[in-house]
Amino acid sequence: MIKRITFAVVSVGILLSLWAFLGRDGGDQLDIFVEPKVGDFKVTVSSTGELQAKNSIQIRGPQGARDIQIWNMTIQSLVPEGTVVNQGDVVAEIDRSEVMTRMQNTQLDVQRAESQLEQAQLDSSLTLTQARDNLENLRFQLEERQIAVEQSVYESPAVQRQTQIELERTERQLAQEQQNYRTRVLQAEANLREIEANLTQERNKLNRIMQVMSDFTILAPENGMVVYSRNWQGRKTTTGSTINAFDAVVAELPDFSIMESLTYINEVDIQKIRTGQTVQIGLDAIRDKQLTGIVASVANIGEQRPNSHSKVFEVKIEINESDTTLRPAMTTSNDILIETIEDALFVPLESVHSYDGYHYIFKRDGIQTVMQQIIMGATNDNDVVILEGLTENEQVLISMPPDTFGLRRVDLPDDVLDKYRDIIDPDQDGTPEQEIEIVQSN
Repeated sequence: MIKRITFAVVSVGILLSLWAFLGRDGGDQLDIFVEPKVGDFKVTVSSTGELQAKNSIQIRGPQGARDIQIWNMTIQSLVPEGTVVNQGDVVAEIDRSEVMTRMQNTQLDVQRAESQLEQAQLDSSLTLTQARDNLENLRFQLEERQIAVEQSVYESPAVQRQTQIELERTERQLAQEQQNYRTRVLQAEANLREIEANLTQERNKLNRIMQVMSDFTILAPENGMVVYSRNWQGRKTTTGSTINAFDAVVAELPDFSIMESLTYINEVDIQKIRTGQTVQIGLDAIRDKQLTGIVASVANIGEQRPNSHSKVFEVKIEINESDTTLRPAMTTSNDILIETIEDALFVPLESVHSYDGYHYIFKRDGIQTVMQQIIMGATNDNDVVILEGLTENEQVLISMPPDTFGLRRVDLPDDVLDKYRDIIDPDQDGTPEQEIEIVQSN
């Protein structure tokens, strides 16, 4: 009988121990404690980028399109991206419909100018011929008047005076017509020069259009691999795309010897980025390949990228290694090293919580768990540095306990808080979003 009672008591004790350890509900989580880590703490800014060649040769469309007042051109055909071409190979064809219309109109203008020149030549020839005939008739008339004056010596003085007046009038008329003839010649020459200049202008315009139209077949300037260019919206320029006369880049021939990752950093983190910072680079396409680089340039002005609600800043990261497997448009993961804190004490980021505008952790204190106020330092994607409130040999609860009611809260002394008053800010960036709510689980 005593053995049965003893066995029953032991069984109940074991069950109570299991119940206390596992919890009253099979769905309750186990308390997992971790020890803080001590060592070099790396503060990084992570971003996704895209590979591109640092140096490349641009394949441009017709350079004289603006001269013939063509502002937008449509790419009719374009070799597939990644095509390896030799110098002089055809890369793209530009739609010629607009330039053909402009050429036909200019041809009509040339023909019209040629007709005007021919008509002006005929008109001036006829006008000057008539003027020369009038001069010749006036010369004959002048000779007649001279004869009449010579014969009037036998006439009365009145008749002599009359014939003399007729002679002088004819002389003045002849002199006036001679001056008018010279003026007509000058006018005809000026008119012909104007028409000839217009004709020359139209012919030059036609020649320029034909020359530009020949450039609508775009050839590769060098040997290389064709990579499509992107417009200001980030969209690739391909068949059917429109290029403008001010930025007529159709594609590029990249130099693969030096590659860079083009990435965009949000306005919150851009203040941390400086040129010369080291970067760890991974490739989505080749998981086991790790590269290094440095921040080569940081944009001074932010921009609004498509499908983004915040401003971002362009950052270029030059890759140190030269690798034949690297290709433009490969996606990269970039970890930009901001600073390294030596001998730092840090814990997982998810173990830090916020309450009443301050930061707390749950740590083991003997057999109990207490809610300990801390001072946070630098953070990265995974961990956070603890400046005050935790030591190396203590253990921290990795997540918030299911039952926080009745836990003892340990606040830091006022002198410690005053020491870090400049960095204690309930709204500071990087504050964990897990707000502690003092409740008791059912």
